[in-house]
Amino acid sequence: MGKVEDGKPYQWGRLYAALRAVRGFASAGRVVPATDRELEDTASRPRSVFEGLLRTTGLDVLAARQRGGPVAEAAAAAFSDVARLIPPRTMDRRNITPEAEHFRLGYEAQHAEYRKAWEGLVD
Repeated sequence: MGKVEDGKPYQWGRLYAALRAVRGFASAGRVVPATDRELEDTASRPRSVFEGLLRTTGLDVLAARQRGGPVAEAAAAAFSDVARLIPPRTMDRRNITPEAEHFRLGYEAQHAEYRKAWEGLVD
């Protein structure tokens, strides 16, 4: 049996954290944790949620970069993470609700990395 960290739900959780970071830096200059409801909703339809977030990611990066300073730098790093974390294969449309805990673990791991790297900008 493989490690949780190697699975698709865990990796998608990390991607979700990166997308939320870019959005948070753009809209508020900071990142707040996703709610349980947001995590559950995303696990039930990950591809749809990712497509929705990706539609505005370029504009989000622009807005965050225009804030300047640490927010601009953090947004650039999170945007780079988004590109790195999108799997190099077709993302299927099935829900991952049965593996939602793995999704949450991936999200929390990436969010914790951001909290450590960008202290004061990530709640």
